[in-house]
Amino acid sequence: MFDVNKIITALQTDPNAQRTALAGGGGLAAGFAASMLMGKKGRKMMGTAAKYGAVAAIGGIAYHAWQKSQQNKQGQGAAPSAAAPQDAAFTPAPDNSAFLPAPTDEAAVDQLGKALVRAMIAAAKADGKVDAEEKDAIFARLNAMDLSAEDKAFVFDELSAPLDINAVVDAADTPEHAAEIYAASLVAIEIDTPAEQAYLQMLAARLNLDADLVNEIHKAADAQTA
Repeated sequence: MFDVNKIITALQTDPNAQRTALAGGGGLAAGFAASMLMGKKGRKMMGTAAKYGAVAAIGGIAYHAWQKSQQNKQGQGAAPSAAAPQDAAFTPAPDNSAFLPAPTDEAAVDQLGKALVRAMIAAAKADGKVDAEEKDAIFARLNAMDLSAEDKAFVFDELSAPLDINAVVDAADTPEHAAEIYAASLVAIEIDTPAEQAYLQMLAARLNLDADLVNEIHKAADAQTA
């Protein structure tokens, strides 16, 4: 079974990658962990991801944003509410929901986990600052981590492949998963270059996410990583 939580936890706890990320480096060029839940938002999500699991944490951002966007569409967003999702204490996406498969549904869990990791890696490539030497360093770190051969192979393949937004978009088999893929991409990067901003804009358009939902995903991510 694809263990996305273990992959992200291993990356988070790699001391070399953490030092690089915390020193302020951005993108894959500054270390793979700096780009997978190790950007500014991602680093602040560590506790949530550790408590609930990375997929549930990312799903929680998309779920809260989705609920708030639906309220907005119903005309309920104008009045402030203490119960607004981005203002409430964080809760993960509910199990066996459109945002988080039941733990017993291993095929669905694997599919969603791979989609989110693929999205995060693709977003980290958006600034185009990865050369062969940096990839070799990333591969060496990943190879030393406590991951299964299958999980390592998946990450290696995704890192080695050129940026392919089509593969990211094709994994969005439902509108809810599209929101989660965007949320995963958002927390994976710093969004401090025009290339990253353009990538997220293109991704939102390709995922058919309306502007209000995109805005709420950004708000939810900011609130849960503040």
